[in-house]
Amino acid sequence: MPRAVKFSRYGGSDVLEVVDVDQPHPGPGEVVVRVVAAATNPGEMMIREGAFADVWPATFPEGQGNDFSGRVAEVGPGEAGFSPGDEVMGFTPRAAQADYVRSASDRLARKPPGVPWEVAAAIPAAGATAYAAVRAVRPRPGETVVVSAAAGGVGVVAAQLARLAGARVIGTAGDANAAFLRSLGVEPVRYGDGLLERIQSLAPDGVDAYLDNFGAGNVDLAIKLGVAPDRINTIIDGAAASRYGAHSDAQEQADSPPVWEELAQLVAAGKLTIPIQSVYPLEEVRGAYDELAARHTRGKIVLRVTPD
Repeated sequence: MPRAVKFSRYGGSDVLEVVDVDQPHPGPGEVVVRVVAAATNPGEMMIREGAFADVWPATFPEGQGNDFSGRVAEVGPGEAGFSPGDEVMGFTPRAAQADYVRSASDRLARKPPGVPWEVAAAIPAAGATAYAAVRAVRPRPGETVVVSAAAGGVGVVAAQLARLAGARVIGTAGDANAAFLRSLGVEPVRYGDGLLERIQSLAPDGVDAYLDNFGAGNVDLAIKLGVAPDRINTIIDGAAASRYGAHSDAQEQADSPPVWEELAQLVAAGKLTIPIQSVYPLEEVRGAYDELAARHTRGKIVLRVTPD
């Protein structure tokens, strides 16, 4: 029988189980995708732990995972946009970590040939979030942009998109990711005590825009650096955004298949790198989230659901 990741109560990764489920079938305007890879995201952990229970309550047994890549297995009545065998990527909340996903056809994008399955699965959530964040601060050629957590799943995409816009990018990260960021044309700076002074040393003429992907006072730091609030975006610290009038654009502001396809085409053209730190089989989903929870990820942690 088809499998899916489910949890029947709020809690840590130990509540996750891989269980047998019924085979889904598409209705009008829908397709069923045979999933090859599914991404993991920090927000999924928070939902599973119950942190968003008042906003997005779970319906037990709840599914897990949102963005995925795979091949169309079946199309619904009258569906003309996709055919069985088409390679796609999509975003279906709390359902992606499964052998099969039923999706509205207008919530799928085509995967370009040559883009790895794991990379394609990472685009709809992290890629769209980075896209929206960069668009919010409008980097221009010659400007200096700071990207926090620049080696993480969102930060590494945002840093490269800002570079593609012509900006000089300074990325905060641990020492272990310094060489990696340099390989992408990003100037690394170590996070932690003294970060303000280290950024000022690298950018004595000032910082034009700041992308916060981590919280922990990054918006306050951007203000101290003299960045105008409308050139600051945070995807995590809504309170700071409200306090200063900064942007808080994230996935919702770029959650569309045309954006996913644009990012995938950049990957296919060799202009955008989405690093995959680890790939776990579906059965080891708990281990994947345990590694993600450590918050020292370079790029993305992805589940391989079926062989290519």
